[in-house]
Amino acid sequence: MQSFSNSGSGAIVLAMADRIVENRAYLSEIDGKIGDGDHGVNMAKGFGMAAERLKDREASLTEAMETLSEVLMGEIGGSMGPLYGMMFTEFSETLGKTEAIDAPLFSAMLHKGLEGIQSIGSAKVGDKTLIDTLVPAVEAFDKATGEGRSFAEALDALAKGAEAGRDSTIDLVAKIGRASRLGERSRGVLDAGATSCAMILTVLAEGAKARLSA
Repeated sequence: MQSFSNSGSGAIVLAMADRIVENRAYLSEIDGKIGDGDHGVNMAKGFGMAAERLKDREASLTEAMETLSEVLMGEIGGSMGPLYGMMFTEFSETLGKTEAIDAPLFSAMLHKGLEGIQSIGSAKVGDKTLIDTLVPAVEAFDKATGEGRSFAEALDALAKGAEAGRDSTIDLVAKIGRASRLGERSRGVLDAGATSCAMILTVLAEGAKARLSA
């Protein structure tokens, strides 16, 4: 069974930080159309701070996700810090000290992250939030493994599911948060949280796939 090493894979979190920081202006631009306009700034601050703490360490994926969760939970504002912080807390706790990360463990990690977000938020699929990205991505991963496809193929499915979920938010009316006040006027714009979630999951999938060994 294919797996990748937990040890040294903290570099995946550094790659996530790079992607978020690179897209800081874009994420804030999207958010500014129906929200506060600070999503990119807050996300770049949190991920950038975590990257700074990790840059000179050969951290495991568990350790890197734990560091990121601590920063997001404790040091960035807005609603997304606690949500993503909880997701990465659950990710890191699920991986724990396990050395080889295989598809079943990776699926368990994704599900725990989703459950963590749902435990502190009321959003569901269709509400125009990051849940619209995360749920179809997790479902796509599980469908691929359930069909007997390889870990690498399931990771590709995860990324495609995340992108499709992100794009689905264009046609949705916001039901949660500041954007919900706009009603029908929130339709026609990507959700910023769904967009950043797609970036995070895509980098996670790419990083894991690049580290896979037979």
